[in-house]
Amino acid sequence: MRGISRRAFGLGLGASVLAGSWIRGLSGVARASNGGVAKRLVVFFSPNGTIHDHWRPQGSGANFSLPAGSILEPLEAHKSGLVILDGIDFFGTSNHEGGMAHMLTGGGTATNVGGGASVDQFIAQQIGTAMPFPSLELGVQTSAWGGNVQTRMCYTAPGTYAPPEDDPAKVYARMLEKVSGEPSAGPSAKDIRRKRILDLVSEELNTLRAQTGVEEQLKLDQHIDAIQQLEASLSTKGMCGSIEGPEALSPYDNASFPAIARAQTELLTTALACGMTRVASLQLSHTVGPPVFSWLGISEGHHSLSHTDDGNLEGVANFVATERWFAEEFAYLLSRLEATEDMEFGGTLLDNTLVVWAQELGDGRLHECKSVPFVLAGAQGVLGGGQYLNYGGEPHQKLLVSICQMMGVDTAVFGNPTYGTGGLTGLGA
Repeated sequence: MRGISRRAFGLGLGASVLAGSWIRGLSGVARASNGGVAKRLVVFFSPNGTIHDHWRPQGSGANFSLPAGSILEPLEAHKSGLVILDGIDFFGTSNHEGGMAHMLTGGGTATNVGGGASVDQFIAQQIGTAMPFPSLELGVQTSAWGGNVQTRMCYTAPGTYAPPEDDPAKVYARMLEKVSGEPSAGPSAKDIRRKRILDLVSEELNTLRAQTGVEEQLKLDQHIDAIQQLEASLSTKGMCGSIEGPEALSPYDNASFPAIARAQTELLTTALACGMTRVASLQLSHTVGPPVFSWLGISEGHHSLSHTDDGNLEGVANFVATERWFAEEFAYLLSRLEATEDMEFGGTLLDNTLVVWAQELGDGRLHECKSVPFVLAGAQGVLGGGQYLNYGGEPHQKLLVSICQMMGVDTAVFGNPTYGTGGLTGLGA
């Protein structure tokens, strides 16, 4: 398995190149220098909003509970590591399509920080360019309606999608391309040469560091850290051995939805564990998504259920059941990351990964992007878990800024700056 891509690493590169603009990222935004940051980002998506009375925890701050029967109750085992965000509003947009387009982009344009890309793609530009996959987009029945503003959440530029792959077999095939033959008993001669060059560059930077002032030393420390990450990525070669393939599934068979979701979760976990990527997303359906949760004994489609009036007790109960199923899948993702050793950074994958459960609407019945629910998890020592925070209408651009900052990208704005700058107060360790 290739630990780094050939495009980002060439034999003979010296300190002047390795310490150059490619480490800072394509946008010119510098990596933060304030201690611990999350090493990986995963975005998990479910569609069509929620019913707040059945979603909201009880209590506030660190003193909250997930009521029995509530949408978030399936996350109880992970409660101490969660940050549940309420009162996050999308400004300048509304309805299904607007929420989907703005959810991860913050409504940014080519002239804004992020360049109109979604936050996952922006962060991938900063931390993922040296990986076999700068980012990996997985989906579950996202593309039956084609690629459009309703079905896409990841953007590399305004109007340019980073489409998810709905077929686990095709994801598996792409991953196999990154595995070079049989598991390696040790690093190849080429990897040894690469590591020696990195060692020499580190020595050059450390020598230079001793001759500079405090401000310059801080900048050099960022470059030294980047080189150490590259060295660590070399050590991932062969550590995963063979990759287990998914069972044969029909990507757009409604009854296969749960099995595809689990298969994609397993592939995502494997990709992170094997050093294939540091940015990934798992998109379950899409806005106005039609899946029928037949495996729960429900015959009405999810989007239709999301518009159920409070007076329709059976319809509300069915919608809550579908939302609890999404929460169970999010909990499963967290459990898989928690159960998987992080061979690159130590601890578990969950310890070093910021996981974001995003949605595009608040109350789906109102078609409003107000009090849009978000749940964050993982990133031990960075996120500051075990909290329920209500921000009372803060713009979601501030949340996207906080995500950037927790990922080590030092920026005070992301997306459209008209509606807010800086991160969310109180978010983060």
